[in-house]
Amino acid sequence: MHARMKHPVMVLPEAMNLLQSLGGLTKQGLPEKLLELVHLRASQINGCSVCVDMHPKTARKLGETDERLFAVSAWREAPYFTNPERAALALTEAVTRLADREDPVPDAIWDEAAKHFDERELATLILSIATINVWNRLNATIKMPVGVWKV
Repeated sequence: MHARMKHPVMVLPEAMNLLQSLGGLTKQGLPEKLLELVHLRASQINGCSVCVDMHPKTARKLGETDERLFAVSAWREAPYFTNPERAALALTEAVTRLADREDPVPDAIWDEAAKHFDERELATLILSIATINVWNRLNATIKMPVGVWKV
């Protein structure tokens, strides 16, 4: 399997630098294991095989369990997640699926996230969700094959 083209961030290395800088910034405000769950859930929704392959591997290196990783797509029904993690996953789904509802990020989802995260943490979470959505869209558009980039 081959990508449709060279990855856009390889064609425009400045974009790689900017996305990596933004990704690095978002790792400073929240636990990395939480961010990996968020990245995995957005990637599942977006059908980004590269990221669905990569983020569980990264999460495992951080000490995440297979049990929780396997349950991310069904987090509402799984008992393995804390209330803050549930709030982050709900916000991830809303931000990732903006066009799926009249009120893209309902107050109930926002209010629940705001109960668990302060303003700086919410900013970090939103930027992290936006960043993974950019990567998902780049990879899906060019049909980037799994395994080309190693973690």
